[in-house]
Amino acid sequence: MESRTYQVLEFPKILDALSGFAVSDPGALTCLAISPYKTLEAVNRASVLFEQAAAWITETGYALHPFPELDGLFTHLESHITVLDQDALFALKVVLDTTCTARELLKKYEDREWNILVDTLFEYEWPEKTVSGIGRCLDPEGRIKDASSPGLLAVRQEIRSIHQHCTKRVKDFILENNMTHAMQDDFMTISSDRYVLPIKANFKNKTKGIIHDYSQTGETCYFEPMFLVETNNRLQELKREEREEEFKILKFITDLVRQEQHGILGAYQGLVSLDVLIAKVKLAQSYDGRAITVVKNGEPKLIRARHPLLALVDNSVQPLSIELFDGQKAMVVSGGNAGGKTVCLKTVGLIGLMAFSGLPVPAAEGSCLPLWTDIFVVMGDEQSLEENVSTFTAQIQYLQRVWDRVDENTLFILDEFGAGTDPTQGAALAQAVVDSLIERKTTAFIATHFPALKAYAMATEAVCAASVLFDPGTKKPLFKLAYDQVGASIALDVAREHGLPSEILARAEKYLLLDGSDTSSVLDRLNAMAVKRESELEAVEAERIKIEKKRAKLETTFEKERGVLLKEMQIQAQTIIKEWRADKLGRKETRKKLSQVREQIEKLGAPKQEVPTFSFKDIVPGKKVSYLAWNKIGTVLEINERKKQVKVDINGVAMWVKAEHLGFVDKAPKVITKNLDAVYSPPSDLVVEVDLRGNRADVAISELERAIDGALLKGAGKIEIIHGRGTGALRREVHEFLKYYPAIETYSLAPEDRGGDGMTEVTLK
Repeated sequence: MESRTYQVLEFPKILDALSGFAVSDPGALTCLAISPYKTLEAVNRASVLFEQAAAWITETGYALHPFPELDGLFTHLESHITVLDQDALFALKVVLDTTCTARELLKKYEDREWNILVDTLFEYEWPEKTVSGIGRCLDPEGRIKDASSPGLLAVRQEIRSIHQHCTKRVKDFILENNMTHAMQDDFMTISSDRYVLPIKANFKNKTKGIIHDYSQTGETCYFEPMFLVETNNRLQELKREEREEEFKILKFITDLVRQEQHGILGAYQGLVSLDVLIAKVKLAQSYDGRAITVVKNGEPKLIRARHPLLALVDNSVQPLSIELFDGQKAMVVSGGNAGGKTVCLKTVGLIGLMAFSGLPVPAAEGSCLPLWTDIFVVMGDEQSLEENVSTFTAQIQYLQRVWDRVDENTLFILDEFGAGTDPTQGAALAQAVVDSLIERKTTAFIATHFPALKAYAMATEAVCAASVLFDPGTKKPLFKLAYDQVGASIALDVAREHGLPSEILARAEKYLLLDGSDTSSVLDRLNAMAVKRESELEAVEAERIKIEKKRAKLETTFEKERGVLLKEMQIQAQTIIKEWRADKLGRKETRKKLSQVREQIEKLGAPKQEVPTFSFKDIVPGKKVSYLAWNKIGTVLEINERKKQVKVDINGVAMWVKAEHLGFVDKAPKVITKNLDAVYSPPSDLVVEVDLRGNRADVAISELERAIDGALLKGAGKIEIIHGRGTGALRREVHEFLKYYPAIETYSLAPEDRGGDGMTEVTLK
């Protein structure tokens, strides 16, 4: 893409703003070097990367601290004989410590599967040895620690011992020689790496010693007494040994850095990338921006888009929805001067450059752009006095230079093309250019004042006509875009607003009437109608948003209140069971109350779907039907035409039901009641066996009820009830109990090989 396009659309200003959000110099430089990606895969990857980074940063509140530039360090390492100094290693320590913090924080979100974010920032081998070595040898201020090596520790301990010894000797010397009045300072100091005394210059000959230097005023001389000479000589040797030990340590760490240079470079580049990503997130927050969808082919659609540079200055700038519909390849924008035509064109071009560069743009969700690999712009006064080129000539030369590169993957922006020559010929030439662009399937946005080009836009199927609106009363621009209409140029109104003398305006109006080409009244009416329509649409949209918010609030309140009621009913059911166990309630009363609780819970569940039911004439014996109340499939046994009822066998249980309660088997939905698991848990494969043989009916039923409660608490799915054959009285009592118990899904006699009518198999809900 041409650098001229970047300049005309002011893309570098966006990069300047982005770099201002970076916290490091390398991050800022990387921001300034951003350019559009060349493939759709790269663009989409950059969009996903931004979205993942934005989600992570928003959730964690992570803030990146400034870190130094390391480019010089890597250049220094190219020579195999060089050793990194403490400053370089401290800078490296800051980078690695900062990277480590970010890595550890991101690891906590491994379940989010932010793979692209992790790969971009940390896809390298972590330099474990270097991190460990630097951490062991450098303190938080970048000084080499005493414990870095035994030799360094021994040397520094001796240096400290000499310091303590010298301090004591100097105090004793001053007291013995009564030199307190000769001292400029109470303490000894160091000059040329030697311990000296700061004494007044007029006392320099009072005792033997060596004068090393004078202060700038000459009033103080730095005096080394003879008794310190030998000690200072030893100090010099120790300082040399200290430097040698420090050099060994620096060389050791430098060797580690060379061994893990690839991982260190990856860590540094990942940290720079993180700085750029955070800058993008901050840029998005500054004007409520987001990554928009980019596709290979299609029509551009920008919803509530704002010019990025204007949005940075004023976030309340009027948004525009700019869209081409199916089959349209060009948009011709007309309307009054200073009404926003150029801003509209620049918004499309600049947002395109930003989206293809992986930057967030100030547009609403649902916005989409096709990938334009080239963007060409004819905009502004391009004349050159030095080259003897007029504005019109410059436009033609530019068009001729880039024409061979124009294809279906190109965006062409034409602002007042042809305005620098005869209006009739300029309009004809502009129409011809737009025709040719459409033939090449190029996307084009054109701003014009030519009446002929406006009419052409209204009449051409592949061209969208749009107009910037102005206030019908004040004639001031509204910075809104209306589709399928053209706008008046209102040049005289603009001139009047900016103070052109009234006599000139009056003459201009007369000439306009004489010319017979004044269509301003018609266009004014169209503009007024469009403004009214836009206001109505905005009111409808505002009302829709208001209703949506109210609905969401009501749904939240409803779910909350339903949850409270379900909890209360759960407690109520538990209370009933406790009262029954305490013999405060009888069996039938308990079953009745539990059934009432269940009915209340079902009323709170999701509404049951409407399903087609049988008419009575469709039912014949032997037909498979669905009993909707239980959501069970059964077989028709008998028909009672007088009562309009049907006898249905459902898993061995025969019952009379009304025809309207039956549905088609293949269409009967499985009705699920929400939040019932607050009271009932889904059954498992566990089977509980209960033997009731030898008990009276009331005792047996009591035992059975306790067994069902225990099975439900265990999460069992089935119960096997052994009641024996006998007279069948106990079996009938058991079945009568099971028929009304709310936790029972189905029950039936066991197969003959497993007990037959001596055992009943029960499936729990």
